[in-house]
Amino acid sequence: MDIFFFLLFATVAVGCGISVVMQTHPISSALSLVGVMGSLAVLYLLLGAEFIAMAQIIVYAGAIMVLFIFVIMLLNAGAEQRAGRSLMVKVLGAPVLIGFGGILIYFFAVNFGDATPVHFGAFQGGSARAIGRALFENYLLPFEVTSVLILIAIIGAVVLAQKEME
Repeated sequence: MDIFFFLLFATVAVGCGISVVMQTHPISSALSLVGVMGSLAVLYLLLGAEFIAMAQIIVYAGAIMVLFIFVIMLLNAGAEQRAGRSLMVKVLGAPVLIGFGGILIYFFAVNFGDATPVHFGAFQGGSARAIGRALFENYLLPFEVTSVLILIAIIGAVVLAQKEME
């Protein structure tokens, strides 16, 4: 039963990920990203990492997506205009994509073919205690640098929006 749910939500995550890239309107793209985040949360639940799953929903699908939508609305971004595709892209696009997929499959089969299978629910590092220890002992600097980068991005969006309004 676990493999069924894994395949279902992995397919939803990949489909929503493709939708993020293919959408022309930024709000639709952001909502597709919420679908990816929700599917990843379910995959974390299948692995037994309940705390990580709930943090995925609360932090990423909740707070970060609200921030993205706020910035999109602040910048007043409209739908993207589609440009004409060149003849080379039309002719070589699908064969190159299939070739690249084949190379990836070969690479993973050769390097990870004898890996141990995943046992759903066996992960023990997803508790709040384990995450807190790892975050504040090993990853404190990257965590703080990421928060500063997000703050800089927000300030940049506000400055860009003010220049357009004037």
